[in-house]
Amino acid sequence: MNPENKMMLIAYGIFTIAGIISGLLSVYAPLGWIIGWAIYVISPKLLIALVPELPEELKNEKVILKKTFWSFFFFWLYFTGMTYTVIINYQAVPYYNGTLYYNVSKG
Repeated sequence: MNPENKMMLIAYGIFTIAGIISGLLSVYAPLGWIIGWAIYVISPKLLIALVPELPEELKNEKVILKKTFWSFFFFWLYFTGMTYTVIINYQAVPYYNGTLYYNVSKG
């Protein structure tokens, strides 16, 4: 497998775990969301250690942070929101009986 693809697959896994941890901790602690960003900051060290065959231009931590920012942001945001919503057992409440949600859920 291409080292860049291997790096990104491992990064997706790290970012997914960061989102789940952030979602779990944000239920119990107000600053639980920040843990995911801390994992993002240390992720280049993990990626360099886990994929030793990276090209020289990708062995710079700033380059890895820049290259993985958007994938981190969307994976982290999705899994944080999903985990948080599942744990607090969110129930949507219709405030107007003419909405589609009200008609589908009560009809």
